Amino acid sequence: MTNHTPFPKDFLWGGATAANQYEGAYQTDGKGLSLVDILPDAHHGRWEALMNPKKAHATQYDFYPSHKSVDFYHHYEEDLRLVAEMGFKTYRLSISWPRIFPNGDDLTPNEAGLAFYDRVIDLCRELNIEPLVTINHFDTPLAMMDKCNGWANRQMIDHYLRFCSVLFKRYRGKVHYWLTFNEINMILHIPFLGGGMDISDAAHPDQIKYQASHHQLVASALATKLAHEIDPDNQIGCMLAAGETYPNTPNPADVFKALETNREGYFFIDVQSRGAYPNYAKRLFKAKNIVLAMGPDDEAILKANTVDFISFSYYSSRLVSADPVVNEQTEGNVFASLKNPYLKTSEWGWQTDGLGLRTTMNQLYDRYQKPLFIVENGLGARDTVTADGQIHDDYRISYLQENITAMGHGVPCIGYTSWGCIDLVSAGSGEMDKRYGYVYVDRDNDGNGTLARTPKDSFYWYQNVIKTNGSVLYNGQTF
Repeated sequence: MTNHTPFPKDFLWGGATAANQYEGAYQTDGKGLSLVDILPDAHHGRWEALMNPKKAHATQYDFYPSHKSVDFYHHYEEDLRLVAEMGFKTYRLSISWPRIFPNGDDLTPNEAGLAFYDRVIDLCRELNIEPLVTINHFDTPLAMMDKCNGWANRQMIDHYLRFCSVLFKRYRGKVHYWLTFNEINMILHIPFLGGGMDISDAAHPDQIKYQASHHQLVASALATKLAHEIDPDNQIGCMLAAGETYPNTPNPADVFKALETNREGYFFIDVQSRGAYPNYAKRLFKAKNIVLAMGPDDEAILKANTVDFISFSYYSSRLVSADPVVNEQTEGNVFASLKNPYLKTSEWGWQTDGLGLRTTMNQLYDRYQKPLFIVENGLGARDTVTADGQIHDDYRISYLQENITAMGHGVPCIGYTSWGCIDLVSAGSGEMDKRYGYVYVDRDNDGNGTLARTPKDSFYWYQNVIKTNGSVLYNGQTF
């Protein structure tokens, strides 16, 4: 092998977190309630609560994982210095909407909340880490669900743009990369997290979900316009929960089923990147009796304000069949999949598939011809602390090696921010045991622990990956 890296010199190596899973301090300094602040842990029915937020809202649980999380709010300096020690070029964070606008529709922002992010972003700049900011990462203020059923209501566009305007002006020249919505396609699968909505008793849930999606797409386009006006150097990206879906067999029915499943996610990015609803979406609306209520300028707004780059999360590929008898499935959080006999499956049902990342990257680039940015990728696994305080996570290193190798053989890509670089609370299960990080946080599923931070073996492995710009991935061997 030659000492060669396929990654450009300015490639943005880093990691990612989300405020609602990481910050804690859920009512500190004037913060309002986030959506996750009413969710219990896995043992008390978190998934049921995600699907029926009205019931969750009315229930008093014994434990709320988000209320303290891993307390980045008070550990931000320690954590940022740890990722700087690894050599991070970028750090993907989200700004909690209810920390800035506690009720969502407030007319003036909460200065104490902004001051916290001032400290975080300024320290990033001091450490030569480029902030990558997600504006809405499953963090619509809970009060907006109570007042107007969240993104089902078009009023949310104005509230969101007020939030965006504050951020773009406050961090002009300090933040250059922005994502408008995290995994925007998730609104179809978990409307509560994706849209701050309760549709558990809706007569026509698809109508509500796609109307809310339209509101988010218009909001994203207007935010893109606003960001470019406030600072022409801003780069705005969309964000998709990605992962290629394969047909189970060469049966044409299976092939078409896989095509339809992939389109379910592409639909959003087609609009954000190309500026118009694709024909297959219009056929879907007709088949499902969905009629979108559009403003007179909505189509022109979408057309004129497309994103600068395509970002996405990738954890695994999926497998589907058109045959209802074929039903041996593995659960991978939201996206169920048939079991693929050629892939390994993690404890939480994720089928690891590095080549699937390369396939996904090629599909996205062929479709949009815009730079890609992998902003989530990683392996959730149980970590064991040895008697001498070490965490040997070779399984995580193996997963990341496979995926980064695939990324290196892909297409033009801005950067890579692996998920949960510091251990945090799982969004789907509310657990701490499902860990992704390079840094272990001493906290268990019940909220017990010192919150002490300890680097894992993967910390030092990733440190060397960044130092060599991805050329050394396997035991000192060059790429």
